Amino acid sequence: MCGIVGIVGHQPVSERLVEALKRLEYRGYDSAGVATIDAGTLQRRRAEGKLVNLESRLREEPLAGTIGIAHTRWATHGAPTERNAHPHFTEGVAVVHNGIIENFAELKDELAAAGAEFQTETDTEVVAHLLAKYRRDGLGRREAMHAMLKRVKGAYALAVLFEDDPSTIMAARNGPPLAIGHGNGEMFLGSDAIALAPFTNEITYLIDGDWAVIGKTGVHIFDFDGNVVERPRQISTAAAFLVDKGNHRHFMEKEIYEQPEVIAHALGHYVNFIENRVVPISDAIDFGKVPSLAISACGTAYLAGLIGKYWFERYARLPVEIDVASEFRYREIPLSPQSAALFISQSGETADTLA
Repeated sequence: MCGIVGIVGHQPVSERLVEALKRLEYRGYDSAGVATIDAGTLQRRRAEGKLVNLESRLREEPLAGTIGIAHTRWATHGAPTERNAHPHFTEGVAVVHNGIIENFAELKDELAAAGAEFQTETDTEVVAHLLAKYRRDGLGRREAMHAMLKRVKGAYALAVLFEDDPSTIMAARNGPPLAIGHGNGEMFLGSDAIALAPFTNEITYLIDGDWAVIGKTGVHIFDFDGNVVERPRQISTAAAFLVDKGNHRHFMEKEIYEQPEVIAHALGHYVNFIENRVVPISDAIDFGKVPSLAISACGTAYLAGLIGKYWFERYARLPVEIDVASEFRYREIPLSPQSAALFISQSGETADTLA
């Protein structure tokens, strides 16, 4: 899954943005980029491949600026190239995005007919063009943000910079998580608390439909209808669980070697190893009353679902259907009201599974 970070600060942010992106490497990605506002001008650096390529680019062409957004991309719409890497720029607007804009083709045709020129193959670029259009139509930054959110459909976490406002990041969430970090005269934005752990442990999580205006000293949060709302500030323990590769060559190798411990921890909730007995579960499902089970997942989660199908059918004698989430979502399955459904996501952010 893609990763988003942002900083509204009082010192140069590009290096810190890249360090925060490194803490999101466990999600997987194929390109990365950073955008800042320096001397009233949007600037960006992007690179295909790993973050070391972006770091190399930044050494050759440093980015100044005390406000910025950054992104690691896992390609969906468009090949994993530098041209398709985020942030996307259009007429003084910079956008990074995690998720899928489902009506992007319709919006792209509409915007192109009005004269917009698209530079990428991504769904995200329509967000930047919509914002630019609303600004040309005379809307203020907040009004343009709200109008854009009313047009786009799908799952998204968004961070936006406007060139004419070098002190504010705008953000929105519908599906993929987005956390706001509270600092000392600085504010932060990230896909999860782990990315923000080096900067702060005070976190506010946006909920679906929320959008926010983030300045150096605080944040204003609105619901989908534009009403001001309050979301609780909480202390995050993410710093205790920072993800790194340890002595392993890469995260996949690390996760392979962690499997025995992880499985033991999972089973520990349901098995008393000392007494060698199953722990009773008060809210367990009575599979004798469930006629069938539908499993939906994507990628490696789908492979886990295939193992689940094997076990459910063998041990619970329960008929199981399994679909890739994008097919389950649009296929009209004749499920009965008594049927059960199981949705699996490693990241918790898979757009089709969430929908």
